[in-house]
Amino acid sequence: MDKYEVIIYWSDEDQIYIAEVPELPGCMAHGDTREEALKEAGEAMQLWLDTAREMGRKVPKPKGRKLVYA
Repeated sequence: MDKYEVIIYWSDEDQIYIAEVPELPGCMAHGDTREEALKEAGEAMQLWLDTAREMGRKVPKPKGRKLVYA
């Protein structure tokens, strides 16, 4: 699987964990636990990427984060 950043946070409104993939617009998932949200995000990423490729859309390369030490 491609290595995109996944941000997981708790939603008080929905009472679930939300997992967002910022580099893939609209790609997100949810779960009752962090682990479930991350698993679901992996499936959502694969669907997002497969759909983009099938439609001939540009697929962004994962940027990752660069750590800077002072």
